[in-house]
Amino acid sequence: MPSDTPTEDDAVSLSGSEGDSQSPPAEETTAKLGSGIDVRAWLSVYLKGAAMGAADSVPGVSGGTIALITGIYERLIAALTALDPRVLRHVPDADTAEGRQHILADLRRMDFFFLVALGLGVATSIVTISRFVHAALELARPQTFAFFFGLIAASAVVLYEHLSVRTPLEIGAAIAGFAIAFLLSGVSASGGGPGHALPVIFVAGAVAVSATVLPGISGALILLLLGQYEYLTGQLTSFVDAILSLGGDGLVSGFLVVLTFLTGAAVGVVTVAHLVKRALERQREATIAFLVSLMVGSLRLPTTEVLDGADLLAFADVTTVIGALLAGALAVLLLDYYTEDLTSVAL
Repeated sequence: MPSDTPTEDDAVSLSGSEGDSQSPPAEETTAKLGSGIDVRAWLSVYLKGAAMGAADSVPGVSGGTIALITGIYERLIAALTALDPRVLRHVPDADTAEGRQHILADLRRMDFFFLVALGLGVATSIVTISRFVHAALELARPQTFAFFFGLIAASAVVLYEHLSVRTPLEIGAAIAGFAIAFLLSGVSASGGGPGHALPVIFVAGAVAVSATVLPGISGALILLLLGQYEYLTGQLTSFVDAILSLGGDGLVSGFLVVLTFLTGAAVGVVTVAHLVKRALERQREATIAFLVSLMVGSLRLPTTEVLDGADLLAFADVTTVIGALLAGALAVLLLDYYTEDLTSVAL
């Protein structure tokens, strides 16, 4: 898919050298600042990151799917798999012009500035939306889980329409995905999960970040299956509130949780990106079959939450639950419609 995002030739120039890339035509320089930053191009990357973050903040369509739709998926995978810690070897020489040039050259080669702009957009959406989700879970838990059910179910239907499961490997992958999610959903719904110790949060971050590089399943859904979603949205909300109030009880504990999760995500994004790239190249259909079936199996959790929390004999509860479910499904179907063909892009 063609991408309207900036390539390395028109990426952010921080070295101050005017000869690093060919100058754009005069009509294309209206959004350029004196520092050489193409505001419109990087704002576009930021907004696409915000869309990815919005998708990964709630169980349903993944940030990876949004990356595919917006035309940046291949660049994202390439940038993630190009990350190389050997760039740090030039840090001791950062006080010299030559050392700084080496660092900038390495960062550009890794498309690091693209990842920064994209990551800022993702973070903005996650911080904002998690606050609303946490409040919704406290005020209207059954209806919120009904909304999740609609998101997940419609996403699975949309993706399954263009999924061919024919070979024994693909059938086995689909069965395995459904079984794993179904069992994990039961454990999470019963409150018998692994708890919220920092090592668990680290692993959750490493696993959930796979949604950034996987089309089909959101990071929020993975956290939901692991029993960490509600806890992490609450911790993030408390941490942000503590920062805004310049202190508070949730500052230290929230910082530790957020830092642990981000550390796990940083480790996971480097390792998972390579594994996903290899899996999609070698067994694309089986990989997608596993992921989509994972979504279907996970429907057990929101179903249990709705049945436990709503009085289905009360008209008010029934109508609000159905309305929330339909709203979630409609959101995905509208996304599918207005992107012309979400499924053909994602699969």
